[in-house]
Amino acid sequence: MKDPVFIEPYNNEWAFNFSELRNEIVNQVGTAIERIDHIGSTAVIGLAAKPIIDIQISILDLDNIEEIKNGLSKLGFHHRIDNDDLTKRYFRESQGMNRTHIHVRQSGSWSEQFNLLFRDYLREHEIERNEYAQVKYYLANQYRNQREQYIEGKSEIIWSIIIKANRWSQEIGWKPSKPDL
Repeated sequence: MKDPVFIEPYNNEWAFNFSELRNEIVNQVGTAIERIDHIGSTAVIGLAAKPIIDIQISILDLDNIEEIKNGLSKLGFHHRIDNDDLTKRYFRESQGMNRTHIHVRQSGSWSEQFNLLFRDYLREHEIERNEYAQVKYYLANQYRNQREQYIEGKSEIIWSIIIKANRWSQEIGWKPSKPDL
């Protein structure tokens, strides 16, 4: 049984943990970073989540990540070359570190914007935030030891939310909030 899925109520420590990591990352590789953001469920106040900090680093050229890769390596993060999502470069923590997923994406790319819009929409819409949390609790209980099924199970609600978020973005003229950098 490896890496079971556990959902926890929102924890204020998550924002603090992100802030500390952000500062370390910026100090180590700041010149290559266009923006750095706390994304995923731990970035949404009030949203239950797996206790994993997701960080999105946006850079100008996704094919030129040596400076980022070297800096993150010095901080204890490993480049996961087995990642099959070619819209990002993916890094994970070393053993003994807090769970952290670092997603390096091209500035202005669809995948970068998708994550920012999804986060911002959930920050502003309590009903959808609560519905998403309920689905995550349900799926975590159903697929506690089947992470891939848990992830797949969230697809329907994620796409439902992003459709609403897209409409909302057009109504308010959404653009990403200021980066956390």
